[in-house]
Amino acid sequence: QVQLVESGGGLVQAGGSLRLSCAASGRTFSSYAMGWFRQAPGKEREFVAAITSAGSKYYSDSVKGRFTISRDNTKNTVYLQMDSLKPEDTAVYYCAAKWAPPGTVVVRTTSYDYWGQGTQVTVSS
Repeated sequence: QVQLVESGGGLVQAGGSLRLSCAASGRTFSSYAMGWFRQAPGKEREFVAAITSAGSKYYSDSVKGRFTISRDNTKNTVYLQMDSLKPEDTAVYYCAAKWAPPGTVVVRTTSYDYWGQGTQVTVSS
């Protein structure tokens, strides 16, 4: 069982930055593929970024070049650095975890086994 707790959301002006954190419980964090997703009001949850247990990174086209995903296995934490934020980035952001072999990237919502409670990000224009 893995428990995930997100933090770092808030209100920021367009063009600003935020860093989200997701702290995971358990001793095998390094074996998990991790992902960030977001859900805006009235919309489906969508993929934002993923990082494999080996450290390879993947991004949606909408955030590529602006967001950076990273992980610190010594702290059981995955991060999402969000720069050049836009109003359309406003959403609840969720982190997710799935045990997977080192080279496996997981981008589908339905593939993840564990989810955090979400953190609100609001970008004002």
